[in-house]
Amino acid sequence: MDEENPVELLQRYRRDRHVLLNYILSGNLIKKVVMPPGAISLDDVDIDQVSVDYVLNCAKKGDPLDLGDAIRLYHDSLDYPYVDNTGDVEGFYLVTRPEYSGSAPTREPPSVPATAPSPVVVPPPVVEQPQIAVPSSVTNLPKSLSLDSPTEKELTIDDIEDFEDDEGEFDSRRASRRHQTDANDLSLRLPLFETGITDDDLREAAYEILVAAAGASGGLIVPKKEKKKEKRHRLMRKLGRSKSESAESQTHRQPGLVGLLEILRAQLEITESMDIRTRQGLLNAMVGKVGKRMDNLLIPLELLCCISRAEFSDMKAYLRWQKRQLNMLEEGLINHPVVGFGELGRKVNELRNLFRKIEESESLSPSAAEVQRTECLRSLREVATSFSERPARGDLTGEVCHWADGYHLNAALYEKMLGSVFDTLDEGKLTEEVEEILELLKSTWRILGITEIIHDTCYAWVLFRQFVFTGEQGLLKVVIEHLRKIPLKEQRGPQERLHLKSLRSSVDADDSCQDFTFFQSFLSPVQKWVDKKLNDYHLHFSEGSSMMVDIVTVAMLTRRILGEENDKAMESPDRDQIDRYITSSVKSAFMKIAHSVEIKADTSHEHVLASLAEETKKLLKIEANIFSPVLSRWHPQAAVLSASLLHKLYGNKLGPFLEHAEHLTEDVVSVFPAADSLEQYIMSVMASVVGDDGLDSLCRQKLVPYEIESKSGMVVLRWVNGQLERVETWVKRAAEQETWDPISPQQRHGGSIVEVYRIIEETADQFFAFKVPMRIGELNSFCRGIDKAFQIYTQLVTQPIVDKEDLVPPVPVLTRYKKELGIKAFVKKEIQEVRPVDERKSSEIVQLTMSKLCVRLNSLYYAISQLGKLEDSISERWAKRQSDKINIRRSMNGKSKSVVSNQKNQFDGSRKEINAAIDRVCEFTGLKVIFWDLQQPFIDNMYKNSVSQARLDTIVEVLDLVLAQLCDVIVEQLRDRVVTGLLQASLDGLVRVILDGGPTRVFSPNDAPLLEEDLEILKEFFISGGDGLPRGTVENLVSRVRPVINLIKQETRVLIDDLREVTQGGKSKFGSDSKTLLRVLCHRNDSEASHYVKKHFKIPSSAPPST
Repeated sequence: MDEENPVELLQRYRRDRHVLLNYILSGNLIKKVVMPPGAISLDDVDIDQVSVDYVLNCAKKGDPLDLGDAIRLYHDSLDYPYVDNTGDVEGFYLVTRPEYSGSAPTREPPSVPATAPSPVVVPPPVVEQPQIAVPSSVTNLPKSLSLDSPTEKELTIDDIEDFEDDEGEFDSRRASRRHQTDANDLSLRLPLFETGITDDDLREAAYEILVAAAGASGGLIVPKKEKKKEKRHRLMRKLGRSKSESAESQTHRQPGLVGLLEILRAQLEITESMDIRTRQGLLNAMVGKVGKRMDNLLIPLELLCCISRAEFSDMKAYLRWQKRQLNMLEEGLINHPVVGFGELGRKVNELRNLFRKIEESESLSPSAAEVQRTECLRSLREVATSFSERPARGDLTGEVCHWADGYHLNAALYEKMLGSVFDTLDEGKLTEEVEEILELLKSTWRILGITEIIHDTCYAWVLFRQFVFTGEQGLLKVVIEHLRKIPLKEQRGPQERLHLKSLRSSVDADDSCQDFTFFQSFLSPVQKWVDKKLNDYHLHFSEGSSMMVDIVTVAMLTRRILGEENDKAMESPDRDQIDRYITSSVKSAFMKIAHSVEIKADTSHEHVLASLAEETKKLLKIEANIFSPVLSRWHPQAAVLSASLLHKLYGNKLGPFLEHAEHLTEDVVSVFPAADSLEQYIMSVMASVVGDDGLDSLCRQKLVPYEIESKSGMVVLRWVNGQLERVETWVKRAAEQETWDPISPQQRHGGSIVEVYRIIEETADQFFAFKVPMRIGELNSFCRGIDKAFQIYTQLVTQPIVDKEDLVPPVPVLTRYKKELGIKAFVKKEIQEVRPVDERKSSEIVQLTMSKLCVRLNSLYYAISQLGKLEDSISERWAKRQSDKINIRRSMNGKSKSVVSNQKNQFDGSRKEINAAIDRVCEFTGLKVIFWDLQQPFIDNMYKNSVSQARLDTIVEVLDLVLAQLCDVIVEQLRDRVVTGLLQASLDGLVRVILDGGPTRVFSPNDAPLLEEDLEILKEFFISGGDGLPRGTVENLVSRVRPVINLIKQETRVLIDDLREVTQGGKSKFGSDSKTLLRVLCHRNDSEASHYVKKHFKIPSSAPPST
């Protein structure tokens, strides 16, 4: 609840006391009430002058209540002082008897200023109620508002309001306090009344005009006073009734105009005594005025002449009533004239002197006062009539008597009348009799100069003000209805245009005098109020948009009307105004969230710009889902405007950060994704309005892209390059530290490849963990770096593998068989020099044991087998990353950058490198076994001197041990490839022995069956009954040895003829070449072959074979 000022609080205490005493006196709590002298009912008693302590004491003891004694005790209590010069200056003390006071009040007392006098307490025997030290600001109030003045307590029956009306006024004030902030902006642009007319004066004068209008229709009767019993019954019913009971009771009102006037009396809070006086006075005024309408009377003047002091039980009430009537005449006839006074100008001062003399007459003796008052009223009638009969209003309303010349007083009075349409129990609703009330108010149009347009404008203003007080949206609907009834300027008649043009007022505002037209006076406050709300609609309509639709409608309607008043020819006023609303509110909302984020920055672990991006995105979602659908009724691209504005506002904050972002820091990782997500969402909101085609031009016209993706790509590439350099270093270190021992019997690869994959996968996780925007180029660079790392590892694995030439022993010099010492003769291109093996390489070859070679192969196989999983993981994560993004970047950059490319071929270089390495190691393994490990039994000794003495079966036993060792280590997937390499090396060794075995190998056709048998033994060994290599694979490899054995089987003459044919350019009938035929003949141990090769090829003879 808003803090109330001391004056309003004290007035509220007075009203609560009034209501309580009325309830006690009108109920059954008091057995008998004795009226004071001269009083007939409670309406004749000033309740404010009754002692509460006395009333409560009578109710407690059950004694009769003598109101005369209660009033006397109240005035006696005023003689006792209630303050002293000791004690706390902020303290106050109860001076009533506690046993009669009940529980302590729950409301805190008003604060006491430091300058207030110290309280002094002197306990009286009996006093009325607690007294409090009143602030100095209250003590300076006028006498009519001071609660400490005894004269304030001497109220008359005119100041005692009927209980029903009192409750309505109380609720009204409570509602006013509740919406006090909103109501402060609502005040008509009308000049202040120079005479100080109050709202109560206007309300009472408005009712007098209503009575006169009703009297002109013949519906005026003077009601009789109700008796106390009936009054008490109505008060008790009123205090306990519900809204439904209230509605039911209204159905029993008197029919016709009489009942309607009674409702208006209650709505306008007019006491019964004042109502009776007014009706009787107007009826008396019509005496002797045959043919004259009551609504053509100068009502305040007639009431002054027809109502005397004797009709008031209290002098103060009479003086106040008389002062009001005189003020009405002065405001209506002299102040703010529409037309000039002309010759009547000299009588203005005379009129004011008459007003002054009438007031002064009350200070004279009764006889002298009556004489002076009568003379003044007679003179006042003559002068006032001449003023009221001046032509005005262009005869639009047809009346002659203009008792209120300027429209300001008329408008204020009509505003009070229109205020009677609201339900007293629920001020946000219109009363059930609203149509009847409005119809009755039309009868006042002739008196007040009201037209249909003026009525709609005033009624819209009253309804809107009530909406501000109560927040009831239903009233806003009625406001819109009446604003739409106001025709445009070109739709009004010429006479009406002239009349509205004449309704102008000058108001002092902001140290200057401003001129307002009628519409500006009434609709400018409305426009100012709605503009204030809509300029920050995020704040005022955060709970929903239903009311916002009506508020914007009111804003557009008032803008249209006021735009005509200002002669503004705006091309699209609605759209321009909505632009201003959106710009103002979005900026205000953005600044609030920016301020809020900065305040929370110290406690948040997130960067300010990242948090701001998230909050801005939430703000845009609210804008797009709640407010833009409303505003788009007047501005089709409202969402585009708000989205582009937020893009610009956030961009201003983001710009400096982007300029200094050079590395992939935590702040960059936090801010870039949030900013990019915000920009994508902004683009999607705009695209939903204008479509993808219109988005391109909008982006070029209204947006400066953040270019997060471009800036992020540069930063990510810098990180990738640095990280890949580290990966290469780690890979090299892992390979260099590898011992090439299997991790376990189940994991027969080396630990280095596991470490390599761990390093690469961790790097990939870091890469994809970055939520910063990335393009396909950054991914390709990353994949190329990973591919290179695998290739480096593969090269390091195969680095110790020597060439075949370094592993295979040199081929002996080709010689022919002869017993004597051979001569030194060489044939070109057939004799090769012997190359000694390098000792370092020999040491490396020795270290490459079968187990270590198998671990290398297993590691390479693990690398290539897991490569597919790594590819799939990268491809899936990239595809998911891209699918999460809104594919709308093409509108910002001119082309799409979110295409997900196929990542399945990113590591083809590694695959090719690893497969080649596996083949090389398999070949090396077979060659090492045959030509290095088994060089002596296989290459040097098999078939030495004769075939029968050194057969292959002795070698097979050794090969069986080698294969057993190999299969224990090699993985199943590589077994056949390694064994195939061993078979290939075995066949190469067999051919080497047969064709290049040196002088210790000689063969004859009789050896062919033994060689075929050995070849069959070797074949079946590798097939191993189906458990080894596939038979087809073995047969294909063995097939290249069979032609050589077939040549051994042939006679020497046949071989010589075939060699001669081939050397002469013919074709061998055995499908062989000249080199093979020559080597077979060189190892043939007969003279014919030796003679032939010596004669034709100059082959030297071999040394005699050793035995």
